[in-house]
Amino acid sequence: MPQVITKGYKALLAEAEAKVETLSVEQASALVGHDDVVFVDLRDPRELEREGRMPGAFHCPRGMLEFWIDPESPYAKPVFQQDKRFVFFCAGGWRSALAAQAAQEMGLKPVAHIAGGFGAWKKAGAPFDAPEPRNAGDKG
Repeated sequence: MPQVITKGYKALLAEAEAKVETLSVEQASALVGHDDVVFVDLRDPRELEREGRMPGAFHCPRGMLEFWIDPESPYAKPVFQQDKRFVFFCAGGWRSALAAQAAQEMGLKPVAHIAGGFGAWKKAGAPFDAPEPRNAGDKG
């Protein structure tokens, strides 16, 4: 018998969007360079290699977020212990909405996420570091 999903991704995203602040690319780009703001890139390493990076963003793979936030975790990262505003982003804004909600529920405040993620960031012409060209001999 197949699994019956009682709450799909659309409902999860709608709940997250209702609970966390969503920033437009314009609003987010106005925060670049502020000492009290940390941009958190949730994409996996392959996405960073393929698409590039936001200058100065802290990379935290989505699967490690809760473990890196909790100071009692053996994986805790000092960046999340700072009294700063955390702006999460992923490729398209879905993972970051869920991540911002999880971070907020854990007690990290203030948090927000970027609507449309890194894709919207690049499309809007916001600053990013292009991916490094791969060597012709690389296989991967």
